[in-house]
Amino acid sequence: MKIVTIVGARPQFIKASAFSRVVAQTPGVTEVLVHTGQHFDDNMSEVFFREMDIPAPAYHLDIHSLSHGAMTGRMLEAIEKVLAEEKPDFTLVYGDTNSTLAGALAARKLHIKVAHVEAGLRSFNMAMPEEVNRILTDRISDYLFCPTKVAIQNLEQEGFRHFPCLVAECGDIMYDAALYYKSKSDRESKILADLSLSPGHYHLATIHRQENTDDKPRLQSIVEALNQLNRSVQVIVPLHPRTRKLLDLYGLIPEFRMVPPVGYLDMIALTSQASLILTDSGGLQKEAYFFGRYCVTLRDQTEWTELVDGGYNILAGADTDRIIEAAGLLAGKNHGFKAGLYGDGHAAEFILATLQAGT
Repeated sequence: MKIVTIVGARPQFIKASAFSRVVAQTPGVTEVLVHTGQHFDDNMSEVFFREMDIPAPAYHLDIHSLSHGAMTGRMLEAIEKVLAEEKPDFTLVYGDTNSTLAGALAARKLHIKVAHVEAGLRSFNMAMPEEVNRILTDRISDYLFCPTKVAIQNLEQEGFRHFPCLVAECGDIMYDAALYYKSKSDRESKILADLSLSPGHYHLATIHRQENTDDKPRLQSIVEALNQLNRSVQVIVPLHPRTRKLLDLYGLIPEFRMVPPVGYLDMIALTSQASLILTDSGGLQKEAYFFGRYCVTLRDQTEWTELVDGGYNILAGADTDRIIEAAGLLAGKNHGFKAGLYGDGHAAEFILATLQAGT
């Protein structure tokens, strides 16, 4: 059995590491990794392949820094050529990026079965490019691997029981990776020492989504909130290169501490030892939960509604006062985190076994 896996962005490298490790241990299965190049900065891309022992991509398409339409179109054309040459049994795509949609479209047009990992998620905000990508990818996929019961329910409400596809709850493949790499991070990461940070005495924040970065008033409100929080607790922000440029363009002056993007092992260390997480990242919302940390989400909606329902996450949007209020409610809060929201850490094995059964 041959699987072509499409990746292009940081969260997809993390998910791919868990699946590739299981494939490597399974006789008779070959994986061909295609990196679209959507994240091309070394700290956003290559470092993940090095430190997570992900096989080097068989194809690197080097497509980035374009508009959504141009990027997706270029990827579609390039991936189609790869699939025509490789002739896989399955094309595997992750999440909700332009790489995800391009990979699924290319495979569907060539009548190659599509497996979508992290299917069924919905923010119900069609202004988000990610929402468009995930809805379209779900609709043309043959295998929809859902991380949660909520994701299953979303697909059922959209009529997927009547479509010719397999919908399965597998747990969250990022949980597989988090469990596996936590011990390695504990051994190898020196990020807290390098940044002179004390465990439990800093907040960790990230800002990268276009709904925040491309809207000056929203970004200004978030920066102001982080600046105010930083006056009492140090706020560390590994900053996406694009966000840093926009801060300069808008003339915004951060008082918090900005550092370059970090690798996965360092991010695990920063997340697991932070006093609070503030983020607009879907992946980091979950990673906060994995490591028992509360999270303020800098968005108006989240796909991970079970975290809000469980009290682990507060949606604060980009309103300065709401962000500060949410941080005050969650900072220092300490009670047991309910286990099992995202499976048992064996999603990758489930996914591969299901695909093998389908050949």
